[in-house]
Amino acid sequence: MPVELRSLVAGQQAGGDGAGGWIERVNPARTDEVVGRVAALDAVGTAEAVEAAHDTFGPWSSTDPADRAELLVSAADAVAATAGELGPLLARELGKVAADCAGEMGFAAAYLRYAVEAFQRVSAPTEIDDEGGRLRVIRRPYGVCAAIVPWNAPLILSILKVAPALACGNTIVVKPSPLAPLAVTAALGTIAEQLPAGVLSVIHGDVEVGETLVGHPLVRKVAFTGGGTVARSVATTAARQITPVVLELGGNDAALVLEDAPFDDEMYERLVWGTFLTSGQVCMAAKRLYVPGSRADEFTEGYLAAADRLLVMGDPLDPAVTVGPVASPAQKAHVEGLVVDASGRGGVVHELGSVAEGTDVDAGWFCRPTLVTGAEDDWPVVTEEQFGPTVPLLTYGSLDSALERINADRYGLASSVWSMDEDRAFAVAERIEAG
Repeated sequence: MPVELRSLVAGQQAGGDGAGGWIERVNPARTDEVVGRVAALDAVGTAEAVEAAHDTFGPWSSTDPADRAELLVSAADAVAATAGELGPLLARELGKVAADCAGEMGFAAAYLRYAVEAFQRVSAPTEIDDEGGRLRVIRRPYGVCAAIVPWNAPLILSILKVAPALACGNTIVVKPSPLAPLAVTAALGTIAEQLPAGVLSVIHGDVEVGETLVGHPLVRKVAFTGGGTVARSVATTAARQITPVVLELGGNDAALVLEDAPFDDEMYERLVWGTFLTSGQVCMAAKRLYVPGSRADEFTEGYLAAADRLLVMGDPLDPAVTVGPVASPAQKAHVEGLVVDASGRGGVVHELGSVAEGTDVDAGWFCRPTLVTGAEDDWPVVTEEQFGPTVPLLTYGSLDSALERINADRYGLASSVWSMDEDRAFAVAERIEAG
């Protein structure tokens, strides 16, 4: 039966009449199945959410830190208990395999506890009193924070913003992605139930809602994770109020395999998981593989064998499945377009893994995982962030040339270096423009 949820403002469900319309979510594995819908707010409802958070900020920020910590630990226990219920819901609305979805609930609980402990370490005032004068640094919460989060790991990427904000005495309003609004709303609602009304709110809506949230004069800090186009809009809107913004965007992440890497089953399997977890829809996934030309054939053989052992595409609720569908038809078209383009340019496309028995690949947004060999640096499959289950393999002669090619890309979010010599790996990593 489809789930129906509403925005959560000041401890109460809001938007019951769908003032901003309804956002419906279908199952990416079976697009004829409606998983649920959420009621969206309009600009007025969004402003009310910010104002409620502002009204609660004073009492929350003045709460004794020990009492605040106790409430947040209780919230961590509560959200951890939702894994059995909300993990499958997230799998159905997003297409991510069920075990990983349950892990999001566990991560949320663990990170809430971590934030409580970290606050105790970093929040104490510091003072320097010497012949140069007296300097005292006192740390205070900002006020109302706004968080806009993407769909690929909705609870993880929400809690990375929510937990530190709440532990430090801020209040926060979260706007999830319309591509995965259900489980994250329920999970954050579970956390909010343990806290005073208005401390944590969850809202849904369109561009108007996002702009109203980011541009509200009572919002004191904005945290955004997502793509560059929306990031520009967020930064522009926040700039009108001179509101500080934290942006975490995409990455075309290079995995650099050195000639002294182990080239064993463990390395290949770790690289396969590093590439295809969540069907490759991870900002820090390995999206470009660089291998010494002298060992390219050996690497290709080992990588293909590992992928065939590990990757099973199908319904994410099937325990045997390790790769689900992508999240949207637009993402499917993007990934498949990159693969078709690479094949048309002369690249060799290797299909990876297997398809689970009974899977109707035409019923959902499935993309078969692929490795592209023979790719060139200027091909779109190399220059663009795929954010899906395909990866190009590029060969190099000298290490200097490999680093130059890696650093020529403009998406430097993350990278990895693979070697048996740890000191050398760290030295090489320092030459990569990432992070």
